[in-house]
Amino acid sequence: MRKTLSLIVVAAGLMALGACSSSTEEKAGAGAVAGAVVGGPVGAAVGGAAGAVAGHVQEDSSKPHS
Repeated sequence: MRKTLSLIVVAAGLMALGACSSSTEEKAGAGAVAGAVVGGPVGAAVGGAAGAVAGHVQEDSSKPHS
């Protein structure tokens, strides 16, 4: 129980840090670190991919639509 709680706290902290990222590369890096802490190498790959997608979505939403 104690280990699970500590992992949740660390993951939440890393997600908060990832929210401060401004570029796609920073979001992918923060996602990879958070995924590695929570899920090991597979988590790092999934977290990096999720961060990259989040960065692209944020960049697309900030562009003006015609």
